[in-house]
Amino acid sequence: MLTFPKDFWWGAATSGPQSEGRFQKKHANMFDHWYDIEPEVFYDRVGPDMASNFYNSYREDIALMKQTGLNSLRTSIQWTRLIKDLETNEVDPVGVAFYNNVIDEFLSQNIRPIFNLHHFDLPVELYHKYGGWESKKVVDLFVGFAEQCFALFGDRVKDWVTHNEPMVVVDGEYLFQFHYPKLVDGKKAVQVAYNLNLASAKVMAKFREMGQPQAGGRIGTVLNLTPTYAASDAEADQEAARIAELWNNKMFLDPAIKGEFPVELLELLTKDGVLWQSTADELALIKENTVDFIGVNFYHPNRVKTPDIAPNSVGAWMPDRYYDAYQMPGRRMNIDKGWEIYPKAVYDIAINIRDNYGNLPWFVSENGMGVSREERFMDEKGQILDDYRIEFIKEHLQWLHKGIEEGSNCFGYHLWTPIDCWSWSNAYRNRYGLIANDIHTQIKTIKKSGEWFKTLAENNGF
Repeated sequence: MLTFPKDFWWGAATSGPQSEGRFQKKHANMFDHWYDIEPEVFYDRVGPDMASNFYNSYREDIALMKQTGLNSLRTSIQWTRLIKDLETNEVDPVGVAFYNNVIDEFLSQNIRPIFNLHHFDLPVELYHKYGGWESKKVVDLFVGFAEQCFALFGDRVKDWVTHNEPMVVVDGEYLFQFHYPKLVDGKKAVQVAYNLNLASAKVMAKFREMGQPQAGGRIGTVLNLTPTYAASDAEADQEAARIAELWNNKMFLDPAIKGEFPVELLELLTKDGVLWQSTADELALIKENTVDFIGVNFYHPNRVKTPDIAPNSVGAWMPDRYYDAYQMPGRRMNIDKGWEIYPKAVYDIAINIRDNYGNLPWFVSENGMGVSREERFMDEKGQILDDYRIEFIKEHLQWLHKGIEEGSNCFGYHLWTPIDCWSWSNAYRNRYGLIANDIHTQIKTIKKSGEWFKTLAENNGF
């Protein structure tokens, strides 16, 4: 029996734009707009209008979550739903009422709500007007939105996060073209990375200025950490891995926890002529406002080798000029998603945080297995028998437990996701939930993994 620490968070994670639907929203976010102008790029042309209908069925959905044993759940407050006037941060009463009802329902079901403020869902108006996260004006508007959230909901919500996977905004929107506006602009990408770090620090400063910690509140951020593994011990491969780690992980992890950017990263970006614009006051603010805890989203490792093309070749600046992806022979794969399965990385993350980041409190904020056409695994009673998901969770928890036993300060495990949710341009192609969702009828049924997760939570281990 593997037993986890007392009061361990057994939970799941979703987000506002992926679960609520667009009902009653005053504004469109980046993905709403992208779907409006280019529906054909979304799998089966399924967009965010309905998602999993959480806006209308939150009571029933939260009751189902309770049946899967969740004691905690992370979701997000949509800037585009809460705020009526994006310039003054005047709130929309309908949005306020919705989030109040959701929070109260979670608490009545004895599920701890963890709220995130930004989950790739910037109001698109702020992109078209100011350039979105390229602009420090937008950073300050985000702080105003956060201030409203703390004032309205901080009496009941005690765990907050500033961003979910800010690295994905940088990569998806400004480098690798998998999120709107699909730019390729290394200089803008680097500035956006800095501004997202600045936004996080400014929101944490506001949180503390408002006395939220004195009321029992704490604030962190959620980062997708993809541990970097070199293809070999050769010096060139090791150097490629070092730079990949700087860009993919340390660019957000170091300022969040240590309050400063890695010197090697600053030197590299300066040498390449793409370093961000910053001020001494901003850097002091980042230094003074570090996280109380960190959430770690982990899905797959990042294996790299020395690049086939010389890094100083002429062309647009891209961080991956310094490393190429490495496909390790014999690797285990989730064929549906195209991701390597490597549970030991969770242990490596645990030890890295213990040894290199002051053993800060942290939790696994996302981990999960996306599988397509799950109706293949349905029994005659209509239940999805997802034993593959149970095995996936068990393997990751075994390695997490080992990290905790060796002193890493981990306080929870959240699966992505409670109910099959809408997943950006992938829509519903891959399913991740403990609860199945028929998107044509919005009928939701607990999978075998949901029943197993309930037992896991009740036993605080397996």
